[in-house]
Amino acid sequence: MKLQRILVLAFAVLLSACVSTIENDGIKFDKTKAVESNIKLGMNYLQKGERDRALRAFTEAQELDPKSAEAMQGIAMIHQLNGETEQADKKFKKALRLRADFSMASIELSYARFLAENERCKEALPLLERAGADINYPSRSNALYMLGICSLQTGDRKRAKGSFEHALNISSRNAPAAIELAELNFEDREYPEAKKNLDLNMANSSASARSLWLGIRIERIFDNKDKEASYALALKNLHPYSREYLDYKNSLK
Repeated sequence: MKLQRILVLAFAVLLSACVSTIENDGIKFDKTKAVESNIKLGMNYLQKGERDRALRAFTEAQELDPKSAEAMQGIAMIHQLNGETEQADKKFKKALRLRADFSMASIELSYARFLAENERCKEALPLLERAGADINYPSRSNALYMLGICSLQTGDRKRAKGSFEHALNISSRNAPAAIELAELNFEDREYPEAKKNLDLNMANSSASARSLWLGIRIERIFDNKDKEASYALALKNLHPYSREYLDYKNSLK
């Protein structure tokens, strides 16, 4: 369900296009609006977990407008959620070749996520660069976060750090980018920056085992025993079977 929510959010963009109509027996049929309605309907079905209905809606949109990149993207997402890797790959590539009535960044980010999930981060990098450079793309910060993740996985730590910083400059509420940058800050002994970015993460997301364990280590650096104890208690209560809690207990030996 988490992947499904991510994909739907990444696809939730404004669909704006010029209006075309077909007149039949005095009745005007607005094909563009029909395509948009089917795409939005497909998204709603995805949010409800009704993939078959979503696929029918996206397919109808694609039949009405074979050049709709948005409809093809929706079909690709269904294949991705179904674990149909080869079909998803083909549909994403086709969507990138078609006409889009909005920024192509949404398709680029969706396809990049798919590539990253399948350990193909090197291929995802140029897609994420383009999506992250699109100043009109509402999810630009998420594209830059993903660029940071893929940069880490391909061994470019410097680029990753810069991407996370850029993502947070665009949206300080990007909790995933904040925890990644906080970890890198801590590794680089940039402790005030690590503390600042961890606070951003925790202000915009629930306390994870990872964030609490990082908080413990940061507070130890500053010798803030009360805050360290608070984080430790939360880690024990919220994530007692996590690897991070085991690491914490081992650090006390």
